[in-house]
Amino acid sequence: MLVEITVAIGAYCVDRGREKIRKQDAVSRPHLFNRRSDAIGAAGESAAQAELRKTLYWLCGNEFYLHDGPLVIEHAPGTDYPTAEIDHLAVTPFGIFIFETKHWPGHIAPSTRAGKLTRSASSGQTDERRSPIEQHRSKLRFLRDQLPPIWPVRGAGLFTSAEAVLDPDLPTDLLAPADLRQWLRMQRDAFAGAKPICVEVAKKAVLLLADDSQMALQKHKAMTIRAGLRMSHWS
Repeated sequence: MLVEITVAIGAYCVDRGREKIRKQDAVSRPHLFNRRSDAIGAAGESAAQAELRKTLYWLCGNEFYLHDGPLVIEHAPGTDYPTAEIDHLAVTPFGIFIFETKHWPGHIAPSTRAGKLTRSASSGQTDERRSPIEQHRSKLRFLRDQLPPIWPVRGAGLFTSAEAVLDPDLPTDLLAPADLRQWLRMQRDAFAGAKPICVEVAKKAVLLLADDSQMALQKHKAMTIRAGLRMSHWS
């Protein structure tokens, strides 16, 4: 009997140990995924920032402002999602521009679902992802409401992965880095004939509406992680 009890206790301890390991793996897996995702996103944002700076200098000389790093705006105070992040902010004599960076490999195409894009990987697997245009809607609305109406405010999505292939049926505000020069030239030409925007004045006005502190960015990131966990719980 003593031997049977000892064996039973040993088996119970082994099972508890395995269960603990499984739980630890389940908890750590999302954090590992988030770290990988953050690293991929940071690489894409760095590439986009470099391309933006090069393109803006080519088009505007020194007459532009490109913010160094992301910003957070409080576009919907009092709601469940009061803040939004802007990956890149550029101020030029012909407009204020915000850019959302996506470092997605694969074929990027329109979706049948509103506000979504379909990404097809080289393996053949497909998934639906939120379009940068959809992500921009509330940010653009907020900036346009707060800034003088004579200042154009536009947004675009930049797909920075070398393995990204953009479908020709995508909206023209979804760009590969090679498209950036032509897109900005079109914005400049659309503004032709209007009084140039004072870059310094517009920059100060926009930055009054934004927060680029690490505390604001971390608080916003924590909110988006919680929102993602809630969505995965109900999906």
